[in-house]
Amino acid sequence: MTSLEKMPIDPQLDDTQLADMISTHLTNAITETSRIIYGQQEEIKQIIASILSGGHALLVGAPGLGKTKLVSTLATVMGLSAKRVQFTPDLMPADITGSEILDEDAQGKRSFRFIPGPAFCQLLMADEINRASPRTQSALLQAMQEKYISIAGKDYPLPAPFHVLATQNPIEQEGTYPLPEAQLDRFMVQVNLTYPDQTTEKAMLLATTGANESQAQQIITSDTLVKAQSLVRRLPIGENLVDSILRLVRNARPETSEDPFIQQNIAWGPGSRAAQALMLLVRARALLNGRLAPNQEDLIALAPAVLRHRIALTFTARAENIQLDDILKNLLNKAI
Repeated sequence: MTSLEKMPIDPQLDDTQLADMISTHLTNAITETSRIIYGQQEEIKQIIASILSGGHALLVGAPGLGKTKLVSTLATVMGLSAKRVQFTPDLMPADITGSEILDEDAQGKRSFRFIPGPAFCQLLMADEINRASPRTQSALLQAMQEKYISIAGKDYPLPAPFHVLATQNPIEQEGTYPLPEAQLDRFMVQVNLTYPDQTTEKAMLLATTGANESQAQQIITSDTLVKAQSLVRRLPIGENLVDSILRLVRNARPETSEDPFIQQNIAWGPGSRAAQALMLLVRARALLNGRLAPNQEDLIALAPAVLRHRIALTFTARAENIQLDDILKNLLNKAI
């Protein structure tokens, strides 16, 4: 498999040619990642689409589903420098962002020197983000939004591109600090990882317990990723699809929906950031699938990941065991 590092992109290419070349290599990146991570191809596409859109992703899944392996594999395949932080209750903001230390040179002169923390990378895995205190969570989420870190009145820009893939365990909630709604909204998508089917799990067992375990290979470079992110914003999007996105998001809000079912069962709905995310993600998915323009299928595929962490059910809905996924399907049917 050929890497883009060996085949640099010609700066003279027009957007159509550039999209064709990038799409080919993104397909190879998905194939390479799926070769290491079994049974999660659609989830891999969602995560890569969020990275192409310049966003961050929240990965939710039970222990043992390969969340850490998935992040490290994506970092290798996409040519990104990566670091991992295990979030714990005693983790401090400086453990992520870095801190200043008092340094002394050979002449005895003292000065403060900044020691960068693990956030100074291109792909940061925030493992079990809901186990750290709200103060520590806020330090990371501020860096995600601002793309720089402020220490002692000085701003230190983070590397470009900079993306966070945070994980949560949906089973163990004791001793956790759930992310507030405003902070959840900073994640472009919430990707739910599920157990593989029996055939896939058997293939995974045979492949990962032998003498030689497969290692991921780099397919693209960070410079190419930046070009792809810029291209995503230039891809055209039809007015009908824009209207569908707008209808979907507005119908999911009890304040702007005319559906009594929504008004009764949704406590609060998605903000405009959800619509912005969908506008970018559908174009990113189109590029992943070798198309220059997104369509309604892209919206159907991505809407649940964009909306599921931006909608809260009412007490009545929870008491009646109404499932959010069923509401999302209903909203999509009416929006398209």
